[in-house]
Amino acid sequence: MLHLLACILLSGLSSTFAADTYNIFKGSNITKPGCRSKCGNLTVPYPFGIDVGCGVDERFEFNCSDAFDPPLPLLKGFEAGGSDVPYIQVFGISDSRLRVSNFMWASNCYDRTGLVSETGNYDADLSGTPYSYSDVNKMSTIGCDDSGVVGGAATNEASGSSCKSVCSRPEDVIGGYCMGTGCCQASSLKGHNNYNVGLSTTNNHSEVLSFNPCGYMFVGEQGVFIFRGASDLSDPNFMDRIRATVPTVLDWWIGNLTCEQVQKSSTTDYACNTNSHCIDSETELGGYRCTCDTGYQGNPYLHPGCTDIDECMDHNLNDCEKICTNTIGSFNCSCPHGEYGDGRKNGKGCNPYNHRFPVIKVALGAGFGLLSLVITATWLYFFIKKRKLLKQREKFFQRNGGLLLQQQLSSNEGSADSTKLFTAEELQQATDNYADDRILGRGGCGTVYKGILPDKTVVAVKKSRGIDETQTEQFINEVVILTQVYHRNVVKFVGCCLESEAPLLVYEYIPNATLYEHIQHKSNWLSWENRLRIASEAAGALSYLHSAASTPIIHRDVKSANILLDEYYTAKISDFGASRLIPLDQTKVTTMVIGTFGYLDPEYFRTSQLTEKSDVYSFGVVLVELLTGGMPVNMAMNEDQRNLTTNFINSMRENQLFQILEPRVVREGSFEQLQATAELIERCLLSNREDRPTMKEVAAELEMLMKNLWTNNRSVKEEAEILGCDDLYSAPISPYDSTQEFTRLYSWSSSTSEV
Repeated sequence: MLHLLACILLSGLSSTFAADTYNIFKGSNITKPGCRSKCGNLTVPYPFGIDVGCGVDERFEFNCSDAFDPPLPLLKGFEAGGSDVPYIQVFGISDSRLRVSNFMWASNCYDRTGLVSETGNYDADLSGTPYSYSDVNKMSTIGCDDSGVVGGAATNEASGSSCKSVCSRPEDVIGGYCMGTGCCQASSLKGHNNYNVGLSTTNNHSEVLSFNPCGYMFVGEQGVFIFRGASDLSDPNFMDRIRATVPTVLDWWIGNLTCEQVQKSSTTDYACNTNSHCIDSETELGGYRCTCDTGYQGNPYLHPGCTDIDECMDHNLNDCEKICTNTIGSFNCSCPHGEYGDGRKNGKGCNPYNHRFPVIKVALGAGFGLLSLVITATWLYFFIKKRKLLKQREKFFQRNGGLLLQQQLSSNEGSADSTKLFTAEELQQATDNYADDRILGRGGCGTVYKGILPDKTVVAVKKSRGIDETQTEQFINEVVILTQVYHRNVVKFVGCCLESEAPLLVYEYIPNATLYEHIQHKSNWLSWENRLRIASEAAGALSYLHSAASTPIIHRDVKSANILLDEYYTAKISDFGASRLIPLDQTKVTTMVIGTFGYLDPEYFRTSQLTEKSDVYSFGVVLVELLTGGMPVNMAMNEDQRNLTTNFINSMRENQLFQILEPRVVREGSFEQLQATAELIERCLLSNREDRPTMKEVAAELEMLMKNLWTNNRSVKEEAEILGCDDLYSAPISPYDSTQEFTRLYSWSSSTSEV
């Protein structure tokens, strides 16, 4: 019955979606000779096709199903899976995207005993197709006890998104808003062709079952889904409506070569015809598309290519007042005989000549008038230019949080004196106009460029993404935090610029990349001594943030990718965009969960209560990385070994720790050093945050290990030979046993995506 309802809705709404599709190839035949151009209500232009041999290749061909009235165009080559989603319908085609019926969703329904009574989970692997998921999609989670996640399915994929939706009463749920109460949304990243979707719950809907028996998540086009409030929480046909009314958007590209590569290739046909040009894919998957040159129209994929547009035939395409003359790729305006001017409606137009022209009067008047006009125009030019510049700078300053920054700095003595405000021109020159070869890295908050100031000082310039006002508070938060931090192992803040369109941060340049890259690339310099030193330096910096800064600071995103290494391989803590300032009279704050999967404190995720012990847990994960050389979450591993911390605790419990340590660590570290480090890690990773040590205690223990580094320089292998044990342990390394708790708390984590 549900399947029949979905089919009826999809059939009925296909014309509505098709109406949004514009004809992207006007003025020419849009299909190959002998091929149909329409399937039902949808026009299918080449390089796509309906029949065999009608697309640029078989991956661009649709199945036109006559089982419906009107017929429906269906994607060919893969299925979404499951009896309720037997096909994927194409709703619309543009010059870069497809809109198709929704096929990325998950649902769970629960009975009164808390058991799952009905479940569904659907996604599609687009690998091998010309399609990838578009960034105009949004991931939505509907329910009062549900967490939705969509993450990359590749071996080392680290992208994706998630959100958590909670509520306790239907009266608290407001329709039209997805702000975390009954409905939440998160962005979906661009340029991937394989995602996994997942849906989890905290209490199996036991407290909300009376009005919300099911939880849902889906990925669909941004702005199409309208949350209806409490009625959506109890609607048994909710997913049928979503699958029928909220499409999934796909980007499409031809092949996997760039424009330059395909034009030089002798074995691959170049698809772009005359009067068109090639556009490279914006993703790592490769590929290209074709588009007509300015002033031309037609199908760039079909012979003879794009043809000239006669702008004079359509008054909307030209602004001529009297005479329009078409030219190749453009047009000209002119006036008839007896009139003068440029012939344009928005220009000088066409004006008749006066044969009884008063030459002397006009000459004198024009002379004085011209002189007055020049003087007035010159004054107005400089006045308006200066005022416009001041208004633009003031506008950018306010939009980028300048007033908020001034307020924050005025409440923190000493911050304003140490903060330098750069002009937009200074940083533009320092980064060579933000050239691509100056890019140091890209992150969730923006792009970092290498800059050289006039005094030859090398700096890193962080440019926020666009002018999204939702990021203003995060940007100002990082500025305020950095102005209050003075520590040799924290990235030094230099200044900022707020008068440009995108906010800019300037801080010291750190040349040797991140600790994560060195761990994963097995750098030769990363000996046991250097690992211990870096851990001690990073711990000291975090201890300073927690207890020695003017206002305690919780970093909230401690991970190896946020530990930079300078020219002497000294650790530098960076990226304070997610950090929080904690009032001196508080020990914890309730806040939206932010962090990175694999590093995130499970108790913080469960309760949304942030404390400094959350940083302690994340730092424990970094220590595990240093010892094992592994990734926090590795989807290529077996299910019981994907989470690095769980695997680490299990290995300690089973007296097999040294079997998962990196061989170099085992060779160079002594038995006592590794045992003490492992015990410290286990305490950092305890599920109860009250039992974890403080960062000050962690830093002290690591510093003591550094001082005793050469006291006993026998390797673990030598210790094993002396003790006569094969597994390098004869007794558990610690009285703590947190394996079962870790397994339970991390059962929800199946991705390395950021929360």
